[in-house]
Amino acid sequence: MTELRQRVGRGQDEKEVEPEIKTDGETASDSESKTDTGGTLQGTPSDDTPEVLNRALSNLSSRWKNWWVRGILTLAMISFFFIIIYLGPIVLMMIVMCVQIKCFQEIITIGYNVYHSYDLPWFRTLSWYFLLCVNYFFYGETVTDYFFTLVQREEPLRILSKYHRFISFALYLTGFCMFVLSLVKKHYRLQFYMFGWTHVTLLIVVTQSHLIIHNLFEGMIWFIVPISCVICNDIMAYMFGFFFGRTPLIKLSPKKTWEGFIGGFFATVVFGLLLSYVMAGYSYFVCPVEFNNDTNRFTVDCEPSEMFQLQEYHIPAVLHSIIGWKTVWMYPFQIHSIALSTFASLIGPFGGFFASGFKRAFKIKDFANTIPGHGGIMDRFDCQYLMATFVNVYIASFIRGPNPSKLIQQFLTLRPDQQIHIFNTLKSHLTEKGMLGNEDGA
Repeated sequence: MTELRQRVGRGQDEKEVEPEIKTDGETASDSESKTDTGGTLQGTPSDDTPEVLNRALSNLSSRWKNWWVRGILTLAMISFFFIIIYLGPIVLMMIVMCVQIKCFQEIITIGYNVYHSYDLPWFRTLSWYFLLCVNYFFYGETVTDYFFTLVQREEPLRILSKYHRFISFALYLTGFCMFVLSLVKKHYRLQFYMFGWTHVTLLIVVTQSHLIIHNLFEGMIWFIVPISCVICNDIMAYMFGFFFGRTPLIKLSPKKTWEGFIGGFFATVVFGLLLSYVMAGYSYFVCPVEFNNDTNRFTVDCEPSEMFQLQEYHIPAVLHSIIGWKTVWMYPFQIHSIALSTFASLIGPFGGFFASGFKRAFKIKDFANTIPGHGGIMDRFDCQYLMATFVNVYIASFIRGPNPSKLIQQFLTLRPDQQIHIFNTLKSHLTEKGMLGNEDGA
């Protein structure tokens, strides 16, 4: 790839492209090595393990030391995950926002090293400005969609909601004009390269975070089960690979093995079924997050749908002869959990492989050193973002139907003449279908 870029560069105007050949001919990691880090690449610290763990595990080999460090910190992260679940959906949304910002910072920092080397004007400022603009757009859309009555009740929110897309476009257009004004003749190609870097980062990080929030509003179970399946697959694939791994899986990740991949798949499917069974019995996890106008608070209280009510299923004759059961009682959501866990274990890892390829392209070990033994936050969430998109598409395709409450909310905001017109149209339609007598509703 480097040679190809150099060949393309040689065919262009030597006078203007000379500094750009230098940029394109080198990888970003070459530029990173020129920064003030003293030759150490971003995200590749020599040893980020806490001193207390270093002392406690000093007698172990590096392989087993890494196993214990990863295990201890994984348990700590799982414990933290349980705590934020207990604190409720609003805290979860805030955590998602914090994770999004940190992931964006880790990716942009890699590009910022190039910016720092070539003194590109406004790159870091514009990157964070575009993050602000995109978040304003997505979260504004979410508030308008899910909390329509709250928005209509408050005059400032109603005005902001009405002109939300125009304001969002104006904000983005301002950043776009600032970028054009920042262009420097000898760095055109590099600046457009970094402009694309920022936007791809926004697409990968911010858009997926927005989908995670949407999944959460559908019910905490749609947030917790997919994330837990990815975590389970990551842990079990590591465990199976650590103890039984012999056959390499993919060159991008030499430590990944077929034994870990297959073992993680079966373990994740079983885990998804068990976790879904436990969570489906609690309305706190299955009810959508809604805003209560009477209490002015977000609530997760509802009558669970049929998907979260135990039903009896007949077992096929082939399986009946093996296990001896004719029927089994389970929640319909558990069937959906099989699809979620299958994706988490078979397709989800490709998000990690993508991240591995990205890091190899820039010759870095991890995105950052935030979590000892694990790398940066992005290293832990590379599979989660791909999973979030799948869950959102899955809900829209197979789960979500028309929402009567949202239709009624929108109906009540119409003018009286529009409401009467819709009422008469609906009445005529129901009368024609024989669901409403001619004397009813007169």
